[in-house]
Amino acid sequence: MDIKVKAKIEHIADDLFLIPLTPPIKGFKDFISAWLYRGSATCLIDVGPAACAPDLLRALRELKVRQLDAILLTHIHLDHAGAIGEIAEAFPRTPIICHQAAISHLVEPSRLWEGTKKVLGSMALSYGPIKPVSKNRLQAADRFQTESIMPIITPGHAAHHVSYQTEKYLFAGETGGIFISLPKDQFYLRPATPPKFFLGKALKSVDALIACRPQTICYGHFGVHPDAIEMLHIHRRQLQFWEQLLREIANRFAQADRVSGCLEQLLQEDKLMATFDQLPPDIQAREKYFLQNSITGYLGFIDSEG
Repeated sequence: MDIKVKAKIEHIADDLFLIPLTPPIKGFKDFISAWLYRGSATCLIDVGPAACAPDLLRALRELKVRQLDAILLTHIHLDHAGAIGEIAEAFPRTPIICHQAAISHLVEPSRLWEGTKKVLGSMALSYGPIKPVSKNRLQAADRFQTESIMPIITPGHAAHHVSYQTEKYLFAGETGGIFISLPKDQFYLRPATPPKFFLGKALKSVDALIACRPQTICYGHFGVHPDAIEMLHIHRRQLQFWEQLLREIANRFAQADRVSGCLEQLLQEDKLMATFDQLPPDIQAREKYFLQNSITGYLGFIDSEG
């Protein structure tokens, strides 16, 4: 499907820019965030899929970015890190920061690419393959810290997930869930809990972010909210609500209908998704796909506990 959308850079603040990245997939407009932070250091947070590398580089040129002090990856799923090879080539002196466990997969990404194709199918092909990065460009997040940027190891959405905090901003990746801003101060919020999900780790990661007392939360999907602590508390309660509800209802359905049945129930009972019907049809279709993935992650966690 040939879908080309030139996204408009959003000037959030004097030191913060949101660069929306849209791969050639229906329903993916205003879904993937790359962030340019221009505070005491100039950093790019996440780079999107390989298919979006030309758009990201074009946006950086438009913003007159000639050098970056660091490229910060929240995790290496291809919608967040797939363009890292192209961006690394464009900024050859910039260190790339990621979780220690992610380094080997960026140096030799064939397993990451094959695994992504197996899970996402045609969506992975639309993202595009990830290029390898030289090991000497990569630095483990737990060994990286400046006066202005603090990495926070936040497993949950992925075992190798990292969030980054500056004086004013928290770049939370998917630790705070998936956020869509809607008119009249409304929003849609859901968990991002794919298979191999462990609720306890996810809750501890949210707690770690709350303890850092952030001001503004910048989401990997999508956009920004000025009250980070409130939104993190809301998402924490949502994670617990999903566990409670899914434990109650999961076994009411035949195995073949389990995920779809749970999805319909969640859409009825999770007040944070009450705005689902306000989303355009193509966004609803996208969200149903990822909601099913998140429910599968929860059910796997629940089943593993017996």
